[in-house]
Amino acid sequence: MTRHLRNLADARLEAESVVTIGVFDGVHRGHQALASELVQRARHTGRKAVVVTFFPHPDKVLDLTEQRYYLTPPDERAKLLLDLGVDLVITHPFDEATRQLRAVDFVTLLVRHLRMRELRVGAEFALGFQREGDIAFLRAQGQQRGFQVATVAPVTAHGERIRSSDLRKLVRAGDMRGAAALLGRNYSLTGEIIMGEQRGRRIGFPTANLAVWREQIVPARGVYAAWALVNGARHMAATNIGVRPTFAGESLSVEAHLLDFHGDLYGARVTLSFVDRLRMEQKFGGLDELTAQIRADVVAVRARLSGAAAS
Repeated sequence: MTRHLRNLADARLEAESVVTIGVFDGVHRGHQALASELVQRARHTGRKAVVVTFFPHPDKVLDLTEQRYYLTPPDERAKLLLDLGVDLVITHPFDEATRQLRAVDFVTLLVRHLRMRELRVGAEFALGFQREGDIAFLRAQGQQRGFQVATVAPVTAHGERIRSSDLRKLVRAGDMRGAAALLGRNYSLTGEIIMGEQRGRRIGFPTANLAVWREQIVPARGVYAAWALVNGARHMAATNIGVRPTFAGESLSVEAHLLDFHGDLYGARVTLSFVDRLRMEQKFGGLDELTAQIRADVVAVRARLSGAAAS
């Protein structure tokens, strides 16, 4: 069975299911707890655990966001959910038709295509046009159509509910430790290595220039201690995010110098997992000053990552 579908209408479950619905951007600790509870309930009842999510994000469709808004690309989000034991992830298109879909019609799709017998969501959840399908509505539908609705408690950090919106603020501020605390893992970017201007190679610090999905949030400008996953192997990486002000750059780039790595990375897909921000981006007086700082950055990366988790 295909475990990731792109439309709810493509699902044809033979077994009954336990379902949850949401955007799940970031798949943070709160999302993980909900997915784990979903899986446990499905195993206990002999049903399938199904997550229905959406792309684009409803906020994007309603034009309420910046260009870079996502914490996770759709395929990565699906993989993270599947790795938690979910049987099926459906990334349903959130377009104008979905936005206008009445709650009763949405419920019909869930029952028809997923054989839904239980819906597990947060207490504030609602679906359908103008969020008309609140918990009371869904419970009434369940009595008519043979499914139960269960609400789950939110996961908190420092007394506050963990939200994707808070995570976005942390990542944009370059607070990788704070983001990791809410994610339960390091924040990461994945992309293909493309040809850069090769200045790093000429001064003895070759960098891998990562082509990042243009809609994913990039951490604040600066130098980071990160792990680079390349062909199944992990390497320490001194990673610079910025516009290269020493060279009068203008376009934002994500460049990683992989410590103790020798080889050609062009065309490879690399995942950078950010552990900590070491310093802000700065402009140097020349190559000698820049080179000296990069040497210091490499030393700092080794010190920061020695013994640090590579997740």
